[in-house]
Amino acid sequence: MIEAIGTYLPPWGAAVSRTAGDDEDVVTMAVAAGLQALGAASPSVVILVSRDLPLLEGGSGAALLAGLSLPPDTEVREVLGGAPAALEAVVGARPGTLVIGADIKGGAGAAAAIIGTAGATITPAGRYNRSLPVVTRDATGRTTDYADPRLLRELGQRASLEHFRGSTAAVAGITVKEAAALLDGRPPLLPTLGASAALFALAALAGDGGRLLAIEQATVTAADLGTVAVAVARDEAAAQPPPKLRPGAEAEIAISLAAYERAFDAKLRLEAARCLSCGTLSYPERYRCLTCGTEAATEPVPLPRDAEVYSLATVHVPVPGLATPYTIVLADLGDSGVRLLGRLTGAPPGSVEIGSRGRMVFRRVAVRTGVPDYGYAFLPEPTTSEPTTSEAAA
Repeated sequence: MIEAIGTYLPPWGAAVSRTAGDDEDVVTMAVAAGLQALGAASPSVVILVSRDLPLLEGGSGAALLAGLSLPPDTEVREVLGGAPAALEAVVGARPGTLVIGADIKGGAGAAAAIIGTAGATITPAGRYNRSLPVVTRDATGRTTDYADPRLLRELGQRASLEHFRGSTAAVAGITVKEAAALLDGRPPLLPTLGASAALFALAALAGDGGRLLAIEQATVTAADLGTVAVAVARDEAAAQPPPKLRPGAEAEIAISLAAYERAFDAKLRLEAARCLSCGTLSYPERYRCLTCGTEAATEPVPLPRDAEVYSLATVHVPVPGLATPYTIVLADLGDSGVRLLGRLTGAPPGSVEIGSRGRMVFRRVAVRTGVPDYGYAFLPEPTTSEPTTSEAAA
């Protein structure tokens, strides 16, 4: 059963399709959607489905769990797949599972569902595996698109859909125009075409129920969603044009894996170290307490995510790995007394001022020699009312 659904859309792009920011990838968007779905839940399994996983070797499980503030012993499964794979993950998941679909291509966004013992039932209605590889990707990452949409539609999608008779409430994985040409009626508008599309469709059907078809090329998976109401939490800012940025310097800064590992938990979980002698917080952890001077053990303490700009600067000088201009913010974290330095995200460079309020959100700081380096950035509060419904990928 589906207990709750969360969605996330980046603020950049047009109403019909969003574009990931330069500090976003599948993991950061998966964290944003997952946090919307989690609430007070503490899943024992997290399944991430995408065609755009940032690390195919080594995996992104540790970063994903840290961003979600889940224990590091939580089981993580990373699945390379599209909308059918995401829908099958939801249908086959046991209670206590968080399923997340996230995409960069075909509309950027992510959606997540908590599987539990209460909520709307979702039952498998069949699958049909058919091979028509119109788009391929080889072992080196090279993609070939044979660009024959009519062949795919007539000999692939339509032939596969013939195996699923009866009314269909939503179709994930193809544009609404393509779906309307294949089915009777007009299915819901969805903002993505990849793995997350299946979960965005479940959010659109929440409370009404109905049959959902998930399509990738010529493969189709079907499931029936019950009519019990499901809580849907959306993090979907109004669309705005992407800022005009200049590419960073071509030189690359190599990552120090020793330093990366040493700072990992504090940086990705946003935890300070509290002195057990006097209670002083330090971020990052210090060997010696600045207040009482003790070198005794400390304990990790989660820091507040609400933030206020204490100081800021907008940088125009090109540096390796970062597009310019960008704004860096020194922010006070709640009433903790801790200040955190991070980039401005979700808003044009230079658009905030001292005293601006917002929250710290999980973002990609940089990619160094192939390793995504994650941390937190300052997302300002919206200045105008924003829609809470998904916009369409037409």
